[in-house]
Amino acid sequence: MVRFAVPEFTSLCPVTAQPDFAHLVIDYAPADTIVESKSLKLFLGSFRNHQAFHEDCTVGIGERLFGEMRPLWLRIGGYWYPRGGIPIDVFWQSGAPPEGLWLPPQEVQGYRGRG
Repeated sequence: MVRFAVPEFTSLCPVTAQPDFAHLVIDYAPADTIVESKSLKLFLGSFRNHQAFHEDCTVGIGERLFGEMRPLWLRIGGYWYPRGGIPIDVFWQSGAPPEGLWLPPQEVQGYRGRG
């Protein structure tokens, strides 16, 4: 099991073009290869100027990573800071985790300053 925590993810609101902020947690069970952290950092950094709704952004990242990395299993949690006073948490996974895979909780606190 591999985990990447991305506490400073940014993208842009598709309506106002103002920045949106999230804490992403990406867990995956590798198959033949693992992803290089610098490559993942550059990929996620490309969203800085990408306009998307929270749900589309989180699910799109999960699907793209799953398609490119071809792991046994992948899940992503997108814990978005409030927009309009409402924080949004978005989750996606590729299917049931492999039997026997240890899955630690993502443990990102519910919004209360998310700190």
